[in-house]
Amino acid sequence: MSHDEKIEPNAKLVRMANQIGTFFLSKPHEEGVAGTAEHINKFWEPRMRRQFFEIVDHGGVGLLPIVFEASAKIRRPSAKLTPEQERAANDDVSG
Repeated sequence: MSHDEKIEPNAKLVRMANQIGTFFLSKPHEEGVAGTAEHINKFWEPRMRRQFFEIVDHGGVGLLPIVFEASAKIRRPSAKLTPEQERAANDDVSG
């Protein structure tokens, strides 16, 4: 664990979220926001998303604007899928 992570327990999660957001900055804005949210929805377990929303709910300190904006499209761990989210998740499953 780095010195920063000892001081700020959310530092690693913020860094991970920002890495995702940075990748999607090369896309058109709305596509980048959607891509950031989609990646977090697909690959982050509920515990990580719960911690993410603790950061968001306290102002999103340290998060890139694209990540903060994407939070509106990210499922809170206790939230059920909307029909649109369920379709999108199923569309992306290769099989």
